[in-house]
Amino acid sequence: MKTKLTELLGIRYPIIQGAMAWISESTLVSAVANAGATGVIATGGQSSAWIHEQIRKTKELTDHPFGVNLMLQAPNKDEVLEIICEEKVAFATIGAGNPVPYFEPLHRAGVKAIPVVPSVKLAKRVQEKGADALVIEGFEAGGHDGMQTTMALMTNVIPEIDIPIIVAGSIVDGRGMAAALLMGADGVQMGSRFLLAEECQVHQNSKDAIIAATDTDSVITGFTRNNNVRGLRSAFTDEYLRLEREGAADDVLTALSRGTNRLAAVDGDTVNGVVQVGQGLNRLTKIQPAKEIVDEIIHEMTERLQNAPQLLK
Repeated sequence: MKTKLTELLGIRYPIIQGAMAWISESTLVSAVANAGATGVIATGGQSSAWIHEQIRKTKELTDHPFGVNLMLQAPNKDEVLEIICEEKVAFATIGAGNPVPYFEPLHRAGVKAIPVVPSVKLAKRVQEKGADALVIEGFEAGGHDGMQTTMALMTNVIPEIDIPIIVAGSIVDGRGMAAALLMGADGVQMGSRFLLAEECQVHQNSKDAIIAATDTDSVITGFTRNNNVRGLRSAFTDEYLRLEREGAADDVLTALSRGTNRLAAVDGDTVNGVVQVGQGLNRLTKIQPAKEIVDEIIHEMTERLQNAPQLLK
């Protein structure tokens, strides 16, 4: 398969496994890369030593390209940048801050810079400043996301940008991938689908909760604070949303939410924690090897694209 993204990264399929805090590590990333797509090591909340170790473990498990997420709100972001450049990973996805100052050091090390942007204005800015590609992520996505839908972002951003565009936000199967490619995207980023990979280290309780969920079971917290986080409804989200509607202070809400992602992902507490997953829940029904997931997505995407010309008859 050939798109601007496959050519940029040297991968077979234009699928990126998104960075998911406490979840995306060497075992999952290498499995996705070996399947012909590519993965991203998540660095949020992790020590520099852990990140360095995971990059080296991934290199032992695959000789295919992979990336590392540079989270600009992290206190050790400069150390993470140094590690990424030292290890010369294929690319870095950049979020939660101004990515532009990081382009030059990444490029100097031979690392592709791929920021996550929420609007046309910022997409144009990062393109002008030298981004190699960019990710647009709709608020249907799990975890932290923006204010626009995936469809709105594709409609607004794709016609204005020349560098490769990766679309994310509740794309969980080949139909969603085909739709993004037909809209003019060069690839897709998926997180939620890979939560159900056999190689994914997320707690089994979280996997079971995702499989049991239906389309209306995800909620967004932090919407009134411009700090959207999407996940499965739980006792925690009910309490958070109650306090948010009542106008609770930011420090109260921050204290309540601290550590809830790790609580579900690592400890398996899906009641007091939050399983960060997108809205494509009814398609997330079984645990599979990463290669089987990628092959299934590509087969379904190919079938949809091959049938598309029939619509013109």
